[in-house]
Amino acid sequence: MTRRHRGTGWGAVGLVAALVSGAAPSVAQTRPLDLIGSLKSVFLRSRASNGEDYALSLNRLRVEAKGDLAPGLALDLQYDNELLLGNYLDTAEFRALKESVAPQYWRADSNYLERGDVYGRHRLYRAAVTLNRGNVDLKLGRQRIAWGTGRFWSPLDILNPVSPLALEREERVGVDAALLEAKLGPLSRASLVYAPAPDRGSASRALQWHGNAAGVDASLVTGRLLSLDIVGTDVASQIGEVGIRGEAARLRPRGGAGFFRWVVGADYAFANGLTMSAELYYNGAGSRDPAGYDLAGQRSGRVTSLATRYAGLYASYEITPLLKWVAYAVVNGDDLSRAIDSRLVWSWRSDLELVIGLRRFSGSEGSEYERTPSAAFAQAQWFY
Repeated sequence: MTRRHRGTGWGAVGLVAALVSGAAPSVAQTRPLDLIGSLKSVFLRSRASNGEDYALSLNRLRVEAKGDLAPGLALDLQYDNELLLGNYLDTAEFRALKESVAPQYWRADSNYLERGDVYGRHRLYRAAVTLNRGNVDLKLGRQRIAWGTGRFWSPLDILNPVSPLALEREERVGVDAALLEAKLGPLSRASLVYAPAPDRGSASRALQWHGNAAGVDASLVTGRLLSLDIVGTDVASQIGEVGIRGEAARLRPRGGAGFFRWVVGADYAFANGLTMSAELYYNGAGSRDPAGYDLAGQRSGRVTSLATRYAGLYASYEITPLLKWVAYAVVNGDDLSRAIDSRLVWSWRSDLELVIGLRRFSGSEGSEYERTPSAAFAQAQWFY
């Protein structure tokens, strides 16, 4: 990867590396380095901001190398090569998207082809090594910092946020960071993360403790993430056959007023193959008036929810062992706009998955989800 900025904070990595090297040596069995991946093609029909219909075909080859380079040293390398086709490439939205700068500290992406309705780009989606010594792991590089329990929203998932109705929900932008984790017991751990800022701003530093007692999983988080001071917690447990979970955080930007975010959720699996999840979300940084929505922050990816009150519902039903219906629905409780993503997922073969779906957005003029055009899409993904 080519370095984007000169940073001084990576000197802290030397300290955590020294701590890891001083721990007990690892006795874990080595895993062979495997080369796996997938070929994914998504076809989308929707409408641009000027009202014109467009078509987009996104084709992504992902190559993954995972395994141990040596005893106690693991590699997770994932390379993407994407080819975009269609008249979406002529829209203002795409022109703004291709000029945007990736939010990571290291520059590990570029385009290699731009010709009419054809655009080629490639990137390192993940690139990290993990050093293990006994009960201590040190992971360095581009990775997913998976904190929080929310399905639609997560007050604690600051480093890798995702829009509650993203087309590819499984795709999470990685963060370039050092993650030090120490196992404190069978179900408890302490984690320390350090992530330099790509814009020479304040680096992200946070500590998480996770444990379990009396069947309740709980975490505590404190630190500074993406220029936000954070103190937060999450809990997850069972009441009978219902899973319950919640997160709450107090956040404060430097030089600004603090605010709260919280989410509560419940999950239940019925005997007939229907699984449902529901969440309520409060976002103290949002606005109850659409005139105050942070649209610039949404376009930049810094803001995923504009209002203060939301409800989300997830449903999945196994029509047959190979055919499944999945739906996500979100309601903005302030402007009453609504969004629904409904799709059929067919596992045609063990290595081939086909998906067709519809995305419907509605609301009054100027509301959050009224701004997003509805769409139809089809997807095929082959795993090798």
